[in-house]
Amino acid sequence: MSRAAACVTVASLTMVGTCLAAPSAFADDAAGAPGDVVEVAPLPDALWIPGAADAQRITYWSIGPDGDPALSTGAMYVPPGEAPDGGWPVVAWAHGTSGLADHCAPSLVGPGLPERDYPYLGRWLEQGYAIVSTDYVGLGTPGVMPYLDGKVEAHSVVDSVKAARAVDESLSNKWVVVGQSQGGGAAVITGRYATEYGGKSLDYRGAVGTGVPANIELALLPLGPGVPPTAISAGLTSYLFYILAGLRSAHPEIGLDAYLTPLGAQYVDAAEQLCVHEMHEAAEGVIVGDLFSKPLNEIPNFYPLLVDYMGVPTSGYDRPLFIGQGLTDIDVPAPSAVSLVAALTANGEPVTFKTYPTDHSGTLIESQADTIPFVRELFAG
Repeated sequence: MSRAAACVTVASLTMVGTCLAAPSAFADDAAGAPGDVVEVAPLPDALWIPGAADAQRITYWSIGPDGDPALSTGAMYVPPGEAPDGGWPVVAWAHGTSGLADHCAPSLVGPGLPERDYPYLGRWLEQGYAIVSTDYVGLGTPGVMPYLDGKVEAHSVVDSVKAARAVDESLSNKWVVVGQSQGGGAAVITGRYATEYGGKSLDYRGAVGTGVPANIELALLPLGPGVPPTAISAGLTSYLFYILAGLRSAHPEIGLDAYLTPLGAQYVDAAEQLCVHEMHEAAEGVIVGDLFSKPLNEIPNFYPLLVDYMGVPTSGYDRPLFIGQGLTDIDVPAPSAVSLVAALTANGEPVTFKTYPTDHSGTLIESQADTIPFVRELFAG
């Protein structure tokens, strides 16, 4: 059964998670190959992207953080009209942070920022693209989503496209990936592995990432008792809790709880249960330095583990990348993307970089003036 089968009250945090039970977790099904479809169901009308002619919720097999088969869920949307020759080209949407609990899955409750994301996705539908959106392994399916584990996210994205094409033959094998925030990192990392993971059945064309969280692993290295000694933004604190919860689940061998105070363990436990807006509220005013009993850098081989878990590759891309960054973004500050792009450029990777005089969400909106023609060109080749 799903972890979120019942409403959760997080003790001492004065927060009650809004609960929505996920459907059957399919725990008894025999594992299939990546992209194999387990279930297809109509998506509720309230969760349709405006302008879609059809929308389905899909459950399919992918790969988990241990390299074994794992289930993922997602949604697929088809534009109106007759598909062009070769089928509808596919835009795979990698969503931003919504939470780790099953009841936070966008295919169950919609995106974390529907007022922003639905119009954005509607623009892609208007351009004549089918949309395929993964929830990521562990979000709506057994286990804890390994937050910011790029290779797991990449598998989830690629395998969602395979699954959607198995469900609807009107979808082309030509596809791109676009994403924002957590999804921006997922999109870029998917770009590194898409050809490898997709195999000969898919024709991957390129990636778009906005608000890309790169080099975030460096921010974890100094954390420990009293570091930092003051509160940081609730958003950044929430993201840290999600990172620690995902890391704890994906790598139990590091014994993360031994590095946490009782209060720290309480918040990391809460991160497994609270969706993003609730987590932001719970994290308000929390002093991160109060959450650790020992420095995290005392974990053996901690930095290499973090790089493998959440590092964004800086070489090995075989298709074009677009990275967009807001200059006033405080969720993913500009140095994150600038340092990534500098490394990609130094390695001769095919990256286009644009900055925008706006914040985190504003970048997603303003970048469309550049990303829509960028993607159109990818499919023209």
